[in-house]
Amino acid sequence: MKTLEDWLDAYAVSHQNKTNKLIHYFCVPAIYFSIVGLLMSIPLGVLSKVNIQEPILVNWAVVVLIPVFMFYARLSLKVAILILIFSAICVFANYQIATIANLWIVSVVIFVIAWVFQFYGHHIEGKKPSFLKDIQYLLIGPAWILDALFKK
Repeated sequence: MKTLEDWLDAYAVSHQNKTNKLIHYFCVPAIYFSIVGLLMSIPLGVLSKVNIQEPILVNWAVVVLIPVFMFYARLSLKVAILILIFSAICVFANYQIATIANLWIVSVVIFVIAWVFQFYGHHIEGKKPSFLKDIQYLLIGPAWILDALFKK
């Protein structure tokens, strides 16, 4: 099994250009945020009919974020806790957006714009995105950002 450092080192290979890195520092969190919003936009079916006092905790984003948290926890407890905090912020912020706008539309717009910039960054870099080699790199991107922000 690869360690967190193995994943981060491999991810960094296609993220050397200063502009590409800067784009990723903004767009990776934006994509993560928008995915949480998209997941929160999916109705829960029967569960959405139940009168639950805390609707912020009952949505597909929370359900999906559980295995995401477990993925990070296997690699690093520190990164897992940071992802958990960021995920909670994303859920809360998306919940607030949903009270004033169509969350699905806002999330799609953020998602598309962020990916356009991501691919532009890789065009500048001259290297393909890492996730084209291994889909797990989609989860390594946020860890790479957190590692850069909270270096030892």
